[in-house]
Amino acid sequence: MRITRKLHNPLNRIKDFFPDGMLMRNLISGKKTEKGSPVHPFWAIVRKEVADHIRSWRFIILLMMIVLTCFGSLYISITNLPEALANTRDPNSDFVFLKLFTASDGSLPPFHILLGFLGPLLGIGMGFDAVNSEQTGGTLVRIMAQPIHRDYVINAKFTGALIITGILFFALSLFMVGLGMVITGLSPSPEEFLRIMAFTFLSVIYIAFWLNLSILFSVKFKRAATSALTSIAVWLFFTVFYQIIIGMTAKALTPTSPFGRRGITRLAVQLLDIAPSRLFSDATTTLLVPSVRSLGPLSMQQMHRAIPSSLSLKDSLMIVWPQLTGLIAVTVLCFSLSYYLFMRQEVRS
Repeated sequence: MRITRKLHNPLNRIKDFFPDGMLMRNLISGKKTEKGSPVHPFWAIVRKEVADHIRSWRFIILLMMIVLTCFGSLYISITNLPEALANTRDPNSDFVFLKLFTASDGSLPPFHILLGFLGPLLGIGMGFDAVNSEQTGGTLVRIMAQPIHRDYVINAKFTGALIITGILFFALSLFMVGLGMVITGLSPSPEEFLRIMAFTFLSVIYIAFWLNLSILFSVKFKRAATSALTSIAVWLFFTVFYQIIIGMTAKALTPTSPFGRRGITRLAVQLLDIAPSRLFSDATTTLLVPSVRSLGPLSMQQMHRAIPSSLSLKDSLMIVWPQLTGLIAVTVLCFSLSYYLFMRQEVRS
């Protein structure tokens, strides 16, 4: 009965940390409780958010999908590992362990491609009803009635979901590394391990963008269904329709454009590069495939006498730096808009 009460009313979880208003005021003022050190109100809300995510069925279902994807891609890569290692012309032959993340026979995409497809769904699923569900249920008004700063709520929503995402993906990457070592008997070199950690960090940033976008829609729209459909529509647009629209527009403008075929092609490539899915795909491919030396089209002069070889981790990070800063920029932009709208929102209406 006690657990059921917590699941259906998130305000009760905060009250478990702060039984009365006097205790809350003591915590904000820094006074210690009778049991010991006070719990800061912000971290109390973060703990409530983390507990709510872990116990929600939608998070468990999305987690099972990603774990099954991890197992499937790992199985495909291990079965195709001997064939990949037999290719003596492969410039990535020195990075054997990274092939566990990239090798595939075409029946199932590699892990980083599948993660680019399922990761946004996890972010959207964790944030599409972050604010409007509590506003609809009346719990947001009761939380705001407590003597806590208003921005603690929106900051804790993002921090709690980001903690869950970070722990999940770093644990999943370490699990794949450990399982690959046990099955293949190979061990990653320090550079390979750092590349895998950089890939995991980039994945968390990518999911944080979709999380912030869904939180933004949850602040903007009062209905959770509307914010969920809008978030999924944006994800579908950038995943499927954006490339089609850019390609059709470039093809239609090429015969009449004063810039010529080369100018239209360069503009189309630049427009495709700003899509979040393209930023993530280019960055992860560069990190996990060290032979990738450029993300844009190369001229014949640049390709003349070029020797296929792998780059160092520093050089790969320099190539993906624009993609990483772009993802961080759009993530901060979405969070700033969410913060601005939430601080100006009338909660009691």
